[in-house]
Amino acid sequence: MRTRFQQGLDDLRARLLRMGGLAEQAVDRACQAYIDRDLARCHMVLEGEFQINVAEREIDELAFDLLALQQPIAVDLRFILAVTKINSDLERVGDQAVNIAERAMDLVELPKAELPVDIPRMAAAVSAMVRRSLESFIEGKAELAQAVLEMDNVVDRMKDEAFITLVKTMNERPEVTRQALDALLVARNLERVADHATNIAEDVIFWVRGADVRHNVAPETPLHQASTDTH
Repeated sequence: MRTRFQQGLDDLRARLLRMGGLAEQAVDRACQAYIDRDLARCHMVLEGEFQINVAEREIDELAFDLLALQQPIAVDLRFILAVTKINSDLERVGDQAVNIAERAMDLVELPKAELPVDIPRMAAAVSAMVRRSLESFIEGKAELAQAVLEMDNVVDRMKDEAFITLVKTMNERPEVTRQALDALLVARNLERVADHATNIAEDVIFWVRGADVRHNVAPETPLHQASTDTH
């Protein structure tokens, strides 16, 4: 029974890694489609969403089966719970990729416009976060996951700067409002992908160390006390 259970855990890990590969590929394709105004890549992202959704359901079903098979020891239980949460975040990464692809499809219909925002730089930073969060899962290393958490602040600053400069551009150059709005939405989608990568990293830390690092609440701080202190 234990051997079968371990095989199930290995299968769960492999399936999640494939899911992660699909989600990472979707983001990269969507960003490149936006940068190159490439409709073919947009359609690849839209078609790939089905695969991601199917993978999400299969992983959840396997995780629930493993929980029902026997009572896992603490570290295995944390692993299964982390996988179900990471699975959900990866599906949402796929959704954000679709949103970016849709903005790219809108952009193709518009004249080219030079905008004061570096979407490729932001896309590269976000892709690195997704990749490193998955690497932290593959290697089971909390320190890699911690590095992802620190990268999130950089992406947040990029999004804030993009918002300020693009709103200013829309006010000063009304003729490029739609292009600037598309860029603003892409920056927002990328920031959300970064949030999901951060969630994945937090779940890896929970699995490896048994520590909940969400919301920057220290493990020794009671949640109700943390809530009271912020008022």
